[in-house]
Amino acid sequence: MSSSIRSALTSLTSWTALVPVIATVVLALAWGRELSGAPVILVTALLAGAVLAAVHHAEVVAARVGEPYGSLVLAVAVTVIEVALIVTLMISGKGKTETLARDTVFAAVMITCNGIVGLSILVGAFRREVVSFNAEGSGAALATVTTLATLGMVVPNFTTSTPGPEFSPAQLAFAAVTALALYGLFVALQAGRHRDYFLPVTASGDVVEEDKHADPPSARTALLSSLLLLVALVAVVGNAKLVSPTIERAVTTAELPLSVVGVIIAMLVLLPETLAAVRAARRHRMQISLNLAFGSAMASIGLTIPSIAIASIWLPVPLHLGLDSMHMVLLALTCIVTVLTVVPGRATLLQAGVHLALLSVYLFLSFSP
Repeated sequence: MSSSIRSALTSLTSWTALVPVIATVVLALAWGRELSGAPVILVTALLAGAVLAAVHHAEVVAARVGEPYGSLVLAVAVTVIEVALIVTLMISGKGKTETLARDTVFAAVMITCNGIVGLSILVGAFRREVVSFNAEGSGAALATVTTLATLGMVVPNFTTSTPGPEFSPAQLAFAAVTALALYGLFVALQAGRHRDYFLPVTASGDVVEEDKHADPPSARTALLSSLLLLVALVAVVGNAKLVSPTIERAVTTAELPLSVVGVIIAMLVLLPETLAAVRAARRHRMQISLNLAFGSAMASIGLTIPSIAIASIWLPVPLHLGLDSMHMVLLALTCIVTVLTVVPGRATLLQAGVHLALLSVYLFLSFSP
């Protein structure tokens, strides 16, 4: 048996290949059924395994295509499937999901800009005291995230064409086109003429063109990992939807706000990006961690708003995008703090603590508004 065939068989029989496939099969068998007891535990275990497998395959693809393309792979893939999950839940929500898109997108912004950023800085600075990254690239990404978040989730509260936190059809179409154009422009610049802004840097500011610790995987391995990444992400989001009724019952029983369901689902869906960012920070690739954080936030807004705008034609519930006053304050504070973190191009444990404190405040107020 040749080495290439042996390597292919090993890849296909490893746990990172088997778990996503098994999770997808279980998803197909359990779809449309109400789960409880042991099936919920099984689905949850497979969900966790699919998350770990997604991280592994995303890293394989990233090692093959290089940065910043690698960071885009996971961010865009997760967001596309997340949009499908939002639309599915809104269609089946029976009038109780008009704020689901807003709650999920805002949760993604807070988790990425505070949770992923703070945790990555914590892991990176724990031993090295100071982490370094490219302020130009991170600042450009943050500016885009701030603009998209304000346009999509703050401006609806101040328009007068329709009452409440809603866009009129024309306003929603304009916001969708603008969001998609901004996201497309950023991706084009990130992958093109300003690619070096998004590559890891050393403490002295020198760009690290490639990871010299290992040879890149073969094209066949990268292609296989791309397919398994998609399968794993489908399993993550699909199994998260399977356990969501159990979460909803627990939330209702505990008399918590319904927005908590969106927060929990967002946390589950963003687990692959969180783990990938932490691993990058542990390897002293802080720029990759920031690429994942801001790229995920940007994709979540820039792809969700256009998709929901199109889907709103068929959705049975109105689309409420505007944040309430408390969440607007948290968004403004997050933007200010993140600017102060990004501008110096260096961060310490203090910045990590501030970001994680903001995430804690958001999560606490989500459960106890």
